[in-house]
Amino acid sequence: MKINVSKYPFYKDSGVEWLGKIPEHWEILPGLSFIFENKERNKGMIRNTILCLSYGNIRVKGEEELTGLVPESFETYQFVNKSDLIVRPTDLQNDRVSLRSSISEYDGIITNAYLNLRFKSKANSKFFHYFFRAIDNNKVIYGLGSGLRQNISYLDFRRFQFPFPPLPEQTAIARFLDEKTTLINKAIAIKQKQIELLKERRQILIHKVVTHGLDPNVKMKDSGVEWIGEIPDGWEVKKLRYLAYCFPSNVDKHSKSNEKDVRLCNYTDVYKNDYITDDMDLMNATASDDQITKFSLKVNDIVITKDSETASDIAVPTFIKEKLTNVVCGYHLAIIRTHQDNYSKYLFQALKTKLFNAQFEICSNGITRVGLGNSDLKNGTFLVPSPSEQIQIAEFIERSSSKIANAISLKEKEIEKLKEYKATLINSAVTGKIKVS
Repeated sequence: MKINVSKYPFYKDSGVEWLGKIPEHWEILPGLSFIFENKERNKGMIRNTILCLSYGNIRVKGEEELTGLVPESFETYQFVNKSDLIVRPTDLQNDRVSLRSSISEYDGIITNAYLNLRFKSKANSKFFHYFFRAIDNNKVIYGLGSGLRQNISYLDFRRFQFPFPPLPEQTAIARFLDEKTTLINKAIAIKQKQIELLKERRQILIHKVVTHGLDPNVKMKDSGVEWIGEIPDGWEVKKLRYLAYCFPSNVDKHSKSNEKDVRLCNYTDVYKNDYITDDMDLMNATASDDQITKFSLKVNDIVITKDSETASDIAVPTFIKEKLTNVVCGYHLAIIRTHQDNYSKYLFQALKTKLFNAQFEICSNGITRVGLGNSDLKNGTFLVPSPSEQIQIAEFIERSSSKIANAISLKEKEIEKLKEYKATLINSAVTGKIKVS
């Protein structure tokens, strides 16, 4: 996707190091000249539309979300009007991934943990929505703030030096970016849909062969388990306890005395990867000798998530297919170590299917987080083909999945390029590096 743009005829030094040169007719103004902070509270429960900042967008919270840790009254929440800019001001030091701000398209209320910025009439709020997105993307915002966790406040933006084009030009830039980013977002959405279809195709393929094998003409029999149905003649139905050792980890990331340095395979590593490899950037941690002995990961181990925020993310598996150096299984995870090596690759693929994974989703429990007990894990039911069939099925899935994975990887790279292009376009437009016609 290429967008034709031009440059301004004349530039000048902005006097701001990170900004560099700006169009000659633009100003540099401190935030206090056109931004003010709204602190109006919802006293008397005037409004009841609850808003939140999620993935860089302001959205309305549904009633089903208003459970758990919610205030007795929303009177302490602050008003949000359409075109207000909402900023999450906390923890700059530790969170450099999340998008921190967005313009609101709603009238409502939001927790006073957020910063609510409003703009005077000489400023276009949508232009500065894009400007804040730019300083978030290029990490300039992380040079602000104070305190141990680097929190920002309105005072930081009062002093901040902003590029300030004439109002008609701000409006034109905002309109240009609305149009172009919408096109880019649509292209991204198409590719994300293609990825979902590829993943669905992979799931169907895996399900078919781990429940029916590779022979389409195989004789079938009743499994004796209602939710499984018919299975190939010669296959067995067994509890996981008879196929593998199952043990949940208790190794966390906190250092303790008399412990040794290790690399920790944690929840995120498992959730995002089908395979754990030795060259991955794993967390540094410490563990006792007993923990290292029990929870060091070995070739052919399956590692699953035993705790999660949602039941649907329980028992997500990953596989250890190569020797790892000083890597232990972290808290919130469990190791499945099969009694025979030929079980492991087939069992790993079976765990990836919704049919078998759903039984763990059903028996998981909890309130703010859900967890899977070790007895529930051991009582999981699986199909057991002959050893030779298990190897054939696992190899077939690996070959077929590899082709699909390559296609997914290509789409993901295309999405990243589009996101990078969008960030560059926004930054260039709001800092005057390109001219919007």
